[in-house]
Amino acid sequence: MRNRSKEETALFYIGWALVFVSGILVLMYQIMPLPFKMIMPPCIFHSVTGLYCPGCGGTRAVSALLHGHIVTSFICHPLVPCTAITAGWFLISQSIERISKHKIKIGMKYRDVYIWAALGIVIINFIVKNILLMVWNVDLLQGITL
Repeated sequence: MRNRSKEETALFYIGWALVFVSGILVLMYQIMPLPFKMIMPPCIFHSVTGLYCPGCGGTRAVSALLHGHIVTSFICHPLVPCTAITAGWFLISQSIERISKHKIKIGMKYRDVYIWAALGIVIINFIVKNILLMVWNVDLLQGITL
């Protein structure tokens, strides 16, 4: 069996580093938004096939989540809010356990099943969005801009 403690410690520090860097970027964007405005190129897969790729909607989902639109984020790409909730709980619960010197044992443990669940969400999202688009001509991402 692998040593999960080392993996959890690495994920803990990487997670908080990402939160810190993201916070700085959001703050910089609030102070001077123009240099950080990005124009995303169109999805090549979508441009060529007319179908959604497995990642289509991810950027809009992150933007929606940052604006507090959780339902819109879920519609754009369900992996984004699911990851935010899971990673958030992981960081909070691990922090509580570490601050209490492991007296309060609520730290979420890393399991490979989380990766498999994320892959399942991506595949189901890909299939559902493309069936809606091809069969009923329902474009879930049309008109969603933030």
